[in-house]
Amino acid sequence: MTVNWDIDTWSAATVGGPRTSRQSDLFDALVEIFLVEGFARFTLADLAGRLRCSKSTLYTLAHSKEQLAVAVVVHCFRSAAERIDDSLLAAADPADRLRRYLDGVAAELRPASAAFRADLAAFPPARAIYERNTSIAAAKLRTLVAEGVAAGVFREVDARFVGQVATLAMVGIQQGTIERQTGLADADAYAQLAGLLLHGLACRDGDAAHGQQIQAVPAFTAPETVE
Repeated sequence: MTVNWDIDTWSAATVGGPRTSRQSDLFDALVEIFLVEGFARFTLADLAGRLRCSKSTLYTLAHSKEQLAVAVVVHCFRSAAERIDDSLLAAADPADRLRRYLDGVAAELRPASAAFRADLAAFPPARAIYERNTSIAAAKLRTLVAEGVAAGVFREVDARFVGQVATLAMVGIQQGTIERQTGLADADAYAQLAGLLLHGLACRDGDAAHGQQIQAVPAFTAPETVE
């Protein structure tokens, strides 16, 4: 599968053509800082000091602090997508693919601090990236459910309905509604959604004749640690 968490609209925030190894390392370091501390309070001078580089070096990444924040968020989601893609390569069973997909999203969101999530919500370009990613993720989830039903691994359900319900939950997570109502951070909410879907979709005795039973999973599936 290909999960395109990138947004072409915001890719222009990065100066120049293909990144050098040094630039990629700087983006990785910025992602680590932003995930823990957020990004709104930093100036380019602050970030240059933290990275032990010059401001001119940061200007090779973006023309302004705002564009740098956008470029780093895009890099964050793109890297997450690549790791999730890699985790699915060895998963042939639709149930395992769905589990790995949602657990992967949960694992990728887990390092995001409250400060990062607040800055993401408050900065429209960054929020738009998260919204687009949520939309793409929801579409992929609907596809995974449909594949499982077609293969007889999931019981007979309307994949469009299940996908739409899951989409509403994912949008609620992205918009902060779930956290406000339940206290669950985004990563924990995705882990709970994984357990809920896999329990609800599992074939059981008495389901359609072609249905294949799968082992039930815990209501909370702890995501694997991402290196």
